Amino acid sequence: MRAWAVLLVLCGAIFLEGIDVAMLNVALPAIRADLGLPTGTLSGVVSAYVLGYGGFLLLGGRAADLLGRRRMFLLWLVVFLAFSGLGGLATEGWMLLAARFATGVAAAFLAPAGLALLTDHFPEGPRRNRALGLYAGTAAGGFSLGLVAGGLLTAIGWRWVFFAPVIVSALLLVAAVPLLRADEPRPRRESFDLAGAATVTAAMLLLVHGVVRLEHGLTGATLAVFAVAVVLLALFVRIERRAARPLVRLAILRSPALVRTNLAALLFLASFAGFQFMMTLYLQELRGWSALQTGLAMLVIGIDTVLAPTLTPWLVNRFGTGRVVFGGVASAAAAYALFLPLAPDRTYTAMLPGLLLLGLAFSLAYGPLTMAATDGVAVPEQGLAGGLLYTSIQFGTALGISGVTALSTAGGMEGIRAGLMLPAVAALVALGVTAGGLRRTPAPRPGDGVPSARPSASR
Repeated sequence: MRAWAVLLVLCGAIFLEGIDVAMLNVALPAIRADLGLPTGTLSGVVSAYVLGYGGFLLLGGRAADLLGRRRMFLLWLVVFLAFSGLGGLATEGWMLLAARFATGVAAAFLAPAGLALLTDHFPEGPRRNRALGLYAGTAAGGFSLGLVAGGLLTAIGWRWVFFAPVIVSALLLVAAVPLLRADEPRPRRESFDLAGAATVTAAMLLLVHGVVRLEHGLTGATLAVFAVAVVLLALFVRIERRAARPLVRLAILRSPALVRTNLAALLFLASFAGFQFMMTLYLQELRGWSALQTGLAMLVIGIDTVLAPTLTPWLVNRFGTGRVVFGGVASAAAAYALFLPLAPDRTYTAMLPGLLLLGLAFSLAYGPLTMAATDGVAVPEQGLAGGLLYTSIQFGTALGISGVTALSTAGGMEGIRAGLMLPAVAALVALGVTAGGLRRTPAPRPGDGVPSARPSASR
């Protein structure tokens, strides 16, 4: 009974993460109107979170293993609570950006600690599988409900989008302290690869900043930003080669299947993040829809909450992960193609097929991508493989938002159409990447399962 109570708390934490990001996406136009933020800063409100998340995710997983999972979970839940509240008090764009980045860092430490606690409390077998299914489904439900909750809270005032997670975090904290059992003592402390974490995070920040700067043209300053990012990435590689306990063991990247999976995940999430950002601006700023109407309109994408745990496992067992991922990416490419001729007066009925295809795309692609990312990886490196996948997902999300921002500088309907080109192109490239692995897809194994949740920071 105690284990299931712990699961309830952990599900609450992953639900909080999903609903937090989804609510913010719906509230973006209201935040822009109140604080007078330019489009670049507005996209940065989302990008700052996913960069903090993606940049520190690998370090967060290592911290949970070395410093204690309960300790990390409780500490970073407090940090998440504090900076979410500070975001609600922001009066300037830079304050909001700093708060969101810090909240993303907190999530990067909180999420792997929560997942590790789940496996600690549920031994391997049917009980753990059931617990993981509930955990993943809760993450998916967080996004779907977050769209509607964001619309309701924004109608009261956009600051409640930040204050509501504070209340939920406080309740989870009160429940978690007595429920989570104490960490086992660590025999010795190991060093962190802080230099690796710092260089790769700085490189990611500069790469996205460079993409956003492209809206002003390919200037010397923009080229300099990209050059510094490349230097930092080279430095990161050098640090990892020499580190006694590297953040990323570079030899793992010699696996073509792993690289292909991570690249596909990056492109898949970049396309959706860019699409969602453009559609939020289109529906609210061009069409005059309310935040609640926008949330309800996008809610149909949440069909993956039902399809992912029911249809997808059967398809994976029948056809294998590679073919199912390919079908999901193909559905996404078709959906974005349907939105390319978007007009100011397009009816919701006309948009519905594309939105349904997107829901199908997430149902088919995300869970099998998670499976493919760890398939064939040695047990001691399963965590590293998962960390690489989620880093790719968060980085792809940030790049997608920054990319559409750079393309939509014309504003109005012309800018929206230009921005929507990036999701379509990114999905097509992802389709080519996944097609390259179809011949190498291993035969499905009886009893294989697949995680069902999608990534909350991106959606």
